[in-house]
Amino acid sequence: MASDNFHEPLDLLSQPTREMHRGIVSLIEELEAIDWYQQRADACGDAELKEVLLHNMREEVEHAAMTLEWLRRGYEIFARQISLHLFTTGPIVPPHEDEVSAAAVRGAEGAADPDRTLGIGSLRGR
Repeated sequence: MASDNFHEPLDLLSQPTREMHRGIVSLIEELEAIDWYQQRADACGDAELKEVLLHNMREEVEHAAMTLEWLRRGYEIFARQISLHLFTTGPIVPPHEDEVSAAAVRGAEGAADPDRTLGIGSLRGR
């Protein structure tokens, strides 16, 4: 079944955006299938069926990995974040990340500066 969860009219979306959507939806479906097979295997009382279900789950992991690699190759933002966060040994969330985010909205004295933005503009009417 095709995805119906576009949030904008299709005629306003570029072909690369449509392709990325297909990749993301496919990744979501693969991750859901992994979860379903794992749950079924855990609940299964038949050892042979359990092995079949686990085999199927491992296949879905392969599919998810291939789709993630497609996203990495096609979209620089995925490539940057994957290189920062995958296959590392340090903390998943670097301890300084919150400090960097907070510093972006503080003034020179370290107090919150309501006039400083992250470049997205105000969401409130003036």
